[in-house]
Amino acid sequence: MMLPSNDPARKSWVPVPEGSDFPIQNLPFGIFLTATDQRLRFGVAIGEHVLDVSALAVTGLLGNLGFDMEVLQDSTLNRLAGLGRAASRNLRERLSYLLAANCADLRDREDLRATLLTPMSEVQMCMPVHIGDYTDFYSSIEHATNVGIMFRGKENALMPNWKHLPVGYHGRASSIVVSGTEIVRPKGQMLPADATNPVFGPTRLLDFELEVGFIVGKGNVMGQPIPIAATEDHMFGMVLFNDWSARDIQNWEYVPLGPFLGKNFASSVSPWVVTMDALEPYRAMGPAQDPEPLAYLKGEGPANFDIALEVQIIPSNGQAKTVSRSNFKYMYWSMQQQLAHHTVNGCNMRPGDLCASGTISGPTEDSYGSMLEITWRGSKPITMPDGSERKFIQDGDTVLIQGHCQKGEVRIGFGGVSGKVLPCVL
Repeated sequence: MMLPSNDPARKSWVPVPEGSDFPIQNLPFGIFLTATDQRLRFGVAIGEHVLDVSALAVTGLLGNLGFDMEVLQDSTLNRLAGLGRAASRNLRERLSYLLAANCADLRDREDLRATLLTPMSEVQMCMPVHIGDYTDFYSSIEHATNVGIMFRGKENALMPNWKHLPVGYHGRASSIVVSGTEIVRPKGQMLPADATNPVFGPTRLLDFELEVGFIVGKGNVMGQPIPIAATEDHMFGMVLFNDWSARDIQNWEYVPLGPFLGKNFASSVSPWVVTMDALEPYRAMGPAQDPEPLAYLKGEGPANFDIALEVQIIPSNGQAKTVSRSNFKYMYWSMQQQLAHHTVNGCNMRPGDLCASGTISGPTEDSYGSMLEITWRGSKPITMPDGSERKFIQDGDTVLIQGHCQKGEVRIGFGGVSGKVLPCVL
């Protein structure tokens, strides 16, 4: 789909530095506030600035977008997401027109530019949506295989159902926090090696999980599944996601009902929602699926996206270390298949719900998406620039995840998601 807003030749009158995540071809949606105005309002990223869409909406420059403009005054993007893909597309196309270098409507209104554009360094980004429900999938075959080998051996690495359906679980939405929020090391029960009774205390095996998620747009009525051919009409956009994990707590508790306290203490999400339309030029074929999925999971065409991903560990007052370079295109189960499966039983999705990919690992050791895999349960520590070692994440470490798509000079980025680990509260 070639939308005018995706034209690689399009330039903006707003300066966009080379290598920026936010050229005019992106225009991700977010919620922000400033020190001088604490109201939560709708913004769009362009270069090193945030365009105040809430304020722009009352100028008349957005014209008739086919929906009630009051939606653009909300403190979250839920209502806009719920209007469906056409509404988001109309808004993005209009914003692209107004920000284009050859459009004078806003470019030549110095009075408006001064009030509508704020440097990113002067804004605080907030949660873009209210997440009512959150589902975490387990859709990377490399990750599932690696974890299976560690705990069950090569012969039983994948569970019998894994290649037949997108495995997932329902997570805790209340502890999903926006990028930059500090993460307190959790405590809980753990079973030490060779012990018969559990102990209680701070997790010793704190991990990140490199993930990408999609925000649900238009929902569905309970009892009415979303067919796979219609799934993308129900997707608002994508975010980066770090599903923090306490591996020792998780290992002790997860049988028989799955993740609980080892997962629900915190997850970090990037503040900018990159729309599905902005990602359209970066479609990619996923891995061949064998056996062939059941009919309700069979889609057509390239369903994955070529999103290059990187994870850094940044110690307090120390130099960053890149520990993973992976790509979303490696995912065995696509987002379309995840949503089709999620609703095939009649489950109703709502605007703002979040579906995360599960850990994204690639085929090589440097593309693994968690410390559990990178250090192979701690048996292969990584060396930091200061000479210290990491088997898992230490107090004071910041984990930064970044991601972008690129063709030629056009780079569509997510802006990153980060979180610093604080000591456990005893």
